[in-house]
Parts: sequence; structure tokens; C-alpha cells
Amino acid sequence: MSSIPSVGVAIITHNAKHHLKRCLPPYLNSPLHPRVLVVNTSTDGTVEAAEAMGAETLRIPRGLFNHGATREAARRHLGTDIVVMVTPDAYAKADTLEALVKPLLEGEASVAYARQLPHEGAGVFEAFAREFNYPSESHIRTLKDVDKYGVYTFFCSNSCAAYKNDALDLIGGFPSLLLGEDTVAVAKLLKMDHAIAYVAEAEIYHSHGYTIKQEFQRCFDIGLARKSYSHLLEVAGKDHARGAAYTKSLAARLLATAPHLLPYAALQTVVKWVGYAMGQRSTNAPKWLKKACSSQDFYWE
Repeated sequence: MSSIPSVGVAIITHNAKHHLKRCLPPYLNSPLHPRVLVVNTSTDGTVEAAEAMGAETLRIPRGLFNHGATREAARRHLGTDIVVMVTPDAYAKADTLEALVKPLLEGEASVAYARQLPHEGAGVFEAFAREFNYPSESHIRTLKDVDKYGVYTFFCSNSCAAYKNDALDLIGGFPSLLLGEDTVAVAKLLKMDHAIAYVAEAEIYHSHGYTIKQEFQRCFDIGLARKSYSHLLEVAGKDHARGAAYTKSLAARLLATAPHLLPYAALQTVVKWVGYAMGQRSTNAPKWLKKACSSQDFYWE
């Protein structure tokens, strides 16, 4: 290893050409001089645009895309001391990368993830989700903090997260999963006495406005995926406690600021719960049913 650890950034894309002008410059212009790799599963010109901007590229057929396996291929392709996973719709600030990797460079943690802020014009629900999950103060978590944080102990988001590559090697890298590869990697590392840093100073703009149907599909996928690795999280108790806290906090916020949205929030909550519960119970369901309920129909091909 060199005296200055090498940094690689992997941006996982699909039909993301329109995001590149906002997504790539903070990494391409970083004083850390990272290798910037755009991994693409589409034919919309993303690869050509990324290469024109100065990024490396790696093509993955859409039918072979997998949240975990594709990121594993990217990090092995880069082979840098630190690897940063990014989604193209997460727009970093000029100094985000430097702030994000600082806890890793200083030996405080093996994983670090950024603070997500809502995009300009985001609705109440998207903005509140970011506020609830991404507080204004940084902290470092270990497995010893599980009584304080519950399942949030294992929380991480590969929309913008940095990992020590040698730590990922210890756990065999990112697993092949429908989704949740970040949570699984963190859970495995914490159980090996590593630490995860939440870096509030590393800010990105990233939020989504989901329809009711999309909320159901997304929560179905989460429930199904988390069932497959529930044994890794059981020390932290059930997901329901944090879900209940989120619902209670959201209701209080809406009651104070937008009471007319409470009926929609109630509907959204029921749909999300049904989707998650169905996913949890669909491990042995026929593939056609999983495909019909999932947000990633290509995964089941």
C-alpha cells in the first residue's frame, strides 16, 4: 500500500446520462485524484458521455445487474485502498468526498456514509425521510451501540458510502442480493469489531418521490431481502420499533405543518407495511409472484 491510500469511486448507472453533469464533477475534480468508474447497464449514451468527461467505464448487461454483485465487480475492477459507492442521482458537494473518507484515512472506521439532503423541490415525505435517517451531527457506531440504536446500528446507504477495501476482503466483498448489500456488509464488519462512521459533513442531495405502487414494491423488496439476512441483524431486535418511531414522528410533523396530508400518510403507511410483510413471507413464493410484486422485475429473469 502506498503512503497515501488510493481512492476509487464507482457510480452504478442505468439510463443516467442526464445525471452525469451534476454527479461526476465533484469526484473528477477532487484533490484526492480518485479513479472514477461509471458502471453502466443501459444504451442511452451514458458510457460515451462519461468517457468524454474523463471517467473510466465498465459495461454490465442489464439482465446480469445485481445490487451486490455489480458493486463487487466494480470494487474489484478498481482495486483501490478505499472504494466509494455512489448512485448517479446523488449529487455531492465539492468537498463531500474528502469529508467522507476522512474517518477511514484516520483509522476511526472501516465504513463511512454521507448525509443525504432532499433535492430542491422535494415533497414533504421525501424531505422528512432524509431528516429522520440523516441527522445533523456525525457519529461513529460499533456493535456495542446496539442498545442505543437498535437496527439503525447497521444502517448504511450505498447512494454514497466509502469502504476500506481490505475490510471488504475480510467478509468476501459485497454479496449477491436483491438489495441491502450495504447493510449486510456493515453487519458483518461490525460483528468483526469494525466501526461505521456517519459523516454529516459529507453532504449529498438525494431523494425520491414514490407513488403508492412504488412504495409497495420497494417495501416488498426490502422485506424479502431482509428476511434472507435477518440472522445478521437479530441482535438488534425487530425492524418494527424503528418503523413505529418513524411513523409517529412523521404524524407529529404533519399534524403541526400539513394536517391535510395525514390521510395520505396513513394510506402510505399501510401500503408500506403490507408490502414489507408480504416480502417477509415470500421467501418460498413462486418466482412469478415475486416478479409481480418487486420493483426490480429484471432481477427475476
